[in-house]
Amino acid sequence: MDKKLSLKLNGGSHVLGIVWGFDPFIELVMGDPWMATHGNNNIGMVVTPGNSIVLEALEEI
Repeated sequence: MDKKLSLKLNGGSHVLGIVWGFDPFIELVMGDPWMATHGNNNIGMVVTPGNSIVLEALEEI
C-alpha cells in the first residue's frame, strides 16, 4: 500500500501515517505514525479497528 493517511479516531485523536496493510473489516496497520493530537509524537506502529476511524486520503488511492 504505502499510502499516506490522516485518521480521525473516535475519542478525538488524530493520527498521520503510512498504511502498510488492511483486512476485509478495514482494520488498518500503519507504519511511522504520528499522534497529531498529542504534540506530534512518533508512536511506532498502529493497528486501528475499522469501526473507530474516519478516513481521509492524503494522496490518490
